[in-house]
Amino acid sequence: MFTLKLSKLGAHAIKNCLKAQLASTARTLRVPLCQNENLLPLIHQRYSTAAPDKAFQKQNEEKEKISVTFVDKDGEEKHIRVPVGMSMLEAAHENDIELEGACEGSLACSTCHVIVMDPNHYNKLEDPTDEENDMLDLAFGLTETSRLGCQIIAHPDIDGIRLALPAATRNFAVDGYKPKPH
Repeated sequence: MFTLKLSKLGAHAIKNCLKAQLASTARTLRVPLCQNENLLPLIHQRYSTAAPDKAFQKQNEEKEKISVTFVDKDGEEKHIRVPVGMSMLEAAHENDIELEGACEGSLACSTCHVIVMDPNHYNKLEDPTDEENDMLDLAFGLTETSRLGCQIIAHPDIDGIRLALPAATRNFAVDGYKPKPH
């Protein structure tokens, strides 16, 4: 969105500069640099190519991650750190957790069904959309705190969330095949 806004500003600035150039060519040979007041804040920003301090960078990375625990069907727990903004499906795939996600998070299946173990964390999540509820209706082992992993996005309010993986999914229940994420 920022680049779109910036490119619109840039296009507008170029258009204004061309108009100014055409107008000024008739009067003098001097062309003004640009008179677009929307670009003034951008012109005076400072940028650096120097690498940031490693301790500061590590501290920021830790602040931007939350703690998530996945509990598999055998009760084994896997604690991971998930970057804010990442879905639980993506986090599971990056950490070799058997959460299928056959539709790759496009909200077209129920194979990333998870059960939020703590009602307090469940209540901190955004309400499921109608599309998510439709897919959850197809999920194996549906509970009151069931959600699709692709729709749970990491944010600081759900730090410490515990997610249980159901005993099976519709795809796994058919032949026992456990596909690897794409």
